[in-house]
Amino acid sequence: MLKAGDAEADRFHEECGVFGVYGHPDAAALTALGLHALQHRGQESAGIVAYDGEQFTAHRGPGLVSDNFSSKEVIARLPGAMAIGHVRYATTGEVALRNIQPLFADFEFGGLAICHNGNLTNSYQLRRQLVRRGSLFQSTSDTEVIVHLIATSLKPTVVERMVDALQQIEGAYSLVALSQNAVIGVRDPLGVRPLVLGKLGDSWILASETCAFDIIGAEFVRDVEPGEIVIIDATGVHSDKPFVHQSKRVCVFEYIYFARPDSVMDGRSVYEARKRIGRELARESPVAADIVVPVPDSGVPAALGYSAESGVPFELGIIRNHYVGRTFIEPTDQIRHLGVRLKHNANRADLEGKRVVLVDDSIVRGTTSTKIVDMVRNAGAREVHMRISSPPTSFPCFYGIATPSRDQLLAAKYDVEEMARLIGVDSLAFISINGLYRAMGEAGRNEVAPRFCDACFTGDYPIPLADADNGKVSVQLSLLAEPV
Repeated sequence: MLKAGDAEADRFHEECGVFGVYGHPDAAALTALGLHALQHRGQESAGIVAYDGEQFTAHRGPGLVSDNFSSKEVIARLPGAMAIGHVRYATTGEVALRNIQPLFADFEFGGLAICHNGNLTNSYQLRRQLVRRGSLFQSTSDTEVIVHLIATSLKPTVVERMVDALQQIEGAYSLVALSQNAVIGVRDPLGVRPLVLGKLGDSWILASETCAFDIIGAEFVRDVEPGEIVIIDATGVHSDKPFVHQSKRVCVFEYIYFARPDSVMDGRSVYEARKRIGRELARESPVAADIVVPVPDSGVPAALGYSAESGVPFELGIIRNHYVGRTFIEPTDQIRHLGVRLKHNANRADLEGKRVVLVDDSIVRGTTSTKIVDMVRNAGAREVHMRISSPPTSFPCFYGIATPSRDQLLAAKYDVEEMARLIGVDSLAFISINGLYRAMGEAGRNEVAPRFCDACFTGDYPIPLADADNGKVSVQLSLLAEPV
């Protein structure tokens, strides 16, 4: 039996998705649709801010996009040809209304709404300095640090104030902002978090992923480049690169798990990348088996690749129930122990008597893997071999991904053989870090200049961890500057 709550507690979670529209009469409606496509990036809350040339209007609420933007009345209260939106996954504690984005503030130059995907690694220090200077914070979100830095900047224009603010921060981020005249997008200098530019007729779109363009029929134009600020206004699209150039370090976990498989990132199809990872995994860690079974849904493309390379047939040996809410409540112990399979169920007809290769994207705490293995064995599998399409996750992420502290990561405490015994498999193998890079089209990991952010595997953090180095880690960091 594998319950929904177990699975959600034992996964990495992307924090946010951002979306923006400039120059379309149905900007808010398009933004709501775009957020639907980005729902996988955050399920805790959703919000939209629109501007109609006279006033800003906003609607924000906890829950899914469909919980907040399914009625015509709500969209009608968000008029204008410019809008930005946000979906959020919170790392700790309850979802507070004050943290739901986009955040909005009235400045000397007028109103500005801003939403953020990522995490600032010096937000605690900046927040403390701002409070000492008299800033009054209304949320625990690190995005509000950016708002206050913009407010206290002495630069003359909105864009110059944003640049001034961002030059003081450290971290991984993609921002979309809405002023009275423009929609603005910014990507961090290393490009850790994604941001793309698209076009729909004469309108311009910004989004975290290209799949958000597909849902509204927009054309993908290009990736926003690392360290680039894109200003979309009545005169067109303008680009500036005000930050010191650094080598690109895109989050490799976007390709392994976070992004939707139908998205394209930095010219790579996410779906094809996952299949190549599966092929490489099969070359590195073959095993005699009868069927290859993905842990749905994220394990499917890698399992297809593993099957194609190994010649072992692919089967849907585990069926996922897509209609289980993340916050399912089991009212009594009696109900809890009835054995109802809420999220995954074994397909006994395919598993019984078989030597099974289970393919999943990662192992975090190991609790989900253990229960899936038990479920497959109880369905009659003769052998269970697990193959993981990422290297062992030994380090937490500080760049916008909800991860446990290091002492809760299974790979930080045990070697692969010990992990195999704990999970209960006949064998366990992870793709190597060089194998992952080969699957991404590289010769291997260049130790001097790696192409991706892979800190969760290697401990090589490309952006300074100012808050963490000062002891503000894990829960403390989340409470004081909650990643969004």
